[in-house]
Amino acid sequence: MKKISTSSSTSSSSGSLNISNDIHSSVFPYFAQWQESHGKVFIYWLGTEPFLYIADPEFLKTMSNGVMGKSWGKPNVFKNDRKPMFGDGLVMVEGDDWVRHRHVITPALSPPNLKAMASLMVESTNNMLQKWGTLINSGYKEIDVEREMIATAGEIIAKTSFGIGYENGREVFEKLRAIQFALFKTNRYVGVPYSKLLCPKQTLEAKNLGKEIDDLLLSIIAERKKSNNNGGYVEKDLLGLLLEENHEDGKLGKKLTTRELVDECKTFFFGGHETTALALSWTLLLLAKHPEWQNCLRDEIKQVQGDKQIDFSMLAGLKKMGWVWNEVLRLYSPSPNVQRQTREDMTVNNLTIPKGTNVWIDVVGMHHDPNLWGEDVFEFKPERFKDDLYGGCKHKMGFLPFGFGGRMCVGRNLSMMEYKIVLSLILTRFSLSVSPTYSHSPSIMLSLRPGLGLPLIIEPLCN
Repeated sequence: MKKISTSSSTSSSSGSLNISNDIHSSVFPYFAQWQESHGKVFIYWLGTEPFLYIADPEFLKTMSNGVMGKSWGKPNVFKNDRKPMFGDGLVMVEGDDWVRHRHVITPALSPPNLKAMASLMVESTNNMLQKWGTLINSGYKEIDVEREMIATAGEIIAKTSFGIGYENGREVFEKLRAIQFALFKTNRYVGVPYSKLLCPKQTLEAKNLGKEIDDLLLSIIAERKKSNNNGGYVEKDLLGLLLEENHEDGKLGKKLTTRELVDECKTFFFGGHETTALALSWTLLLLAKHPEWQNCLRDEIKQVQGDKQIDFSMLAGLKKMGWVWNEVLRLYSPSPNVQRQTREDMTVNNLTIPKGTNVWIDVVGMHHDPNLWGEDVFEFKPERFKDDLYGGCKHKMGFLPFGFGGRMCVGRNLSMMEYKIVLSLILTRFSLSVSPTYSHSPSIMLSLRPGLGLPLIIEPLCN
């Protein structure tokens, strides 16, 4: 796998004039190569760990039929590897604990609570755009929008979900990103026995950073608990709702322990800003390449918003922006794969998949499959989602931007709201074009991100 990746990386990046959306063979070169030899369902190994690779939506549908969310787990090999980053948060926890965590978290993301977050999102985005205006007036027109989106989304999640200030929020997400680099940028040996001993530096760095984040979050949680106990105002953000005593009977009503709270905060901090920030980054690139869609979205924003400030009630009217969102998630899905581990024996098409089998679902492979999407599969065509939630895909399981089944991403509505607010504010103030210094190099580092940054030319719109 390393050899195929190395030979692929020497020829995969391309300049700003040659931006191809055909990315499967560059981000997963070994899977693209093995698909040609072995089809869309096969077994491969990571060390001593067998993985069932799936890029066939019908096989996936048959396999997942009737499987409850708690019957799927995350591969133990990845849970152990990523513990400093996620602990036992919702992404990794399973069984009855998963049901309990999901039960506690879901109410925090209800429409009334999302509506309350909108003004904070507008405030953080306006701060970013004000900075852009200052840079442009000083003669800087090229801005690395990926770095800007990551920073702003981190600030938004800090304010809206945890009620914490910019400095504390920035410290948490910078340490999380450092863990991400330590765990995913180097060639490590996941699945190989004693693999952590083969990469001691990265393993120790991730462990130490994980402890530093835990300590910071513990202090934030303790401060909030103290405020609540002293009769202070109970914030209705994610942390406030997680801290509320749940008086329902039975295990579902049991509140989360402090350790579980810390892990949920880490999970939400990372998942809550990373997915949206990368979706926005790839959107800005594609809009820079397709200025006709910039104009189309500006017309829609003007029609829906008029002379008013953007607010929560207007977002549903931004239909075309919803098409763009779906098309970006198809071409550059921030979550490029879905991982599962079977918790019971399964039979699919007379094949027995034993309990404990790791499953790797290739989302990029399915999203870029001409047999599912047609000959225009690599083209940026948001209109394919105009009258079809699945964009004309020939199989509903072929479009999985937020996973599938019971373990589908709980924060997808929060992510879409933030996306529409930030994109609306950017497009009403600036026009975008691709910088000549941009080099197209999508790469996997847990998420699908620009490997060499994403510089765009940003110019103020003429009023």
